[in-house]
Amino acid sequence: MGKLILASASPRRKELLSLTGLPFTVIPGNGEEVIHTSDPAEAVEALSREKAEAVCGRAGEEDVIIGADTVVALDSLILGKPAGEEEAFSMLKRLQGREHAVYTGVTVLEKGKPLERVTFSEKTTVHVLPMTDEEILDYIATGEPMDKAGAYGIQGRFAVYVRGIEGDYQNVVGLPVSRLYGFLRKYKENLND
Repeated sequence: MGKLILASASPRRKELLSLTGLPFTVIPGNGEEVIHTSDPAEAVEALSREKAEAVCGRAGEEDVIIGADTVVALDSLILGKPAGEEEAFSMLKRLQGREHAVYTGVTVLEKGKPLERVTFSEKTTVHVLPMTDEEILDYIATGEPMDKAGAYGIQGRFAVYVRGIEGDYQNVVGLPVSRLYGFLRKYKENLND
């Protein structure tokens, strides 16, 4: 059995995957994240596949690669990471006082099987309290929104504006670790043999 590889540079995904207790290596899949569909579940599944496949060439023959990507969906609009503070403000202004969905797509690719792959997406609904423009600007000033889908991190300072969620909290952070672990149990059993 080869190594387990996380194809992501996200410190949040690294932290969540470490909860499984499985040893893994991080090799970021440095591809360009381009969305080609208006369906958020399809978009994150495609992006997670692209990330896993981008690392495949650098992986060993028996390695297991995990790719993941997260977006925020509000009505028919997909929100990725903001390009700057102005876009972060626009995103947060739309999200405040409303509910939206967070989708994370995950691909588990077993390179030596030949290229066995499981891809799925998880959806969590997030309810955000109303925010004033000043609160939005103060939050943006923390720098926290700049590398996160939808311009916020539920695990950080934005937590005070989250009224509640329906679904998997870890999914909103960036990796539905419980559902993923179901697929990784086979890998864990092979490690223990």
